[in-house]
Amino acid sequence: MAWYTVETTYVDDAAKLTDSRPRHRAYLQALVEQGKVGAAGPWADDSAGFAIYQVADRAELDRLLAEDPYTVDGVAAKRTINEWKLVLGSVGAA
Repeated sequence: MAWYTVETTYVDDAAKLTDSRPRHRAYLQALVEQGKVGAAGPWADDSAGFAIYQVADRAELDRLLAEDPYTVDGVAAKRTINEWKLVLGSVGAA
């Protein structure tokens, strides 16, 4: 299993973000319950969001991101993805 951090910057369209957010959060909640997302949430200024994924590999992460309502609905303007080496502490079900 590999850990990834994902920062998602949103498009400048508050209505689109507001409309998509409940589906996005339900999608992430299901991934939390599956042990694939350890933590997630928006920045305090609501300019972007951040999530920590634990998945088999980058291909699985890419598939999950492609199915995310923020991708499907065109809310994700940009994503910054990094493979992460968890050394101290724990995240979610880790």
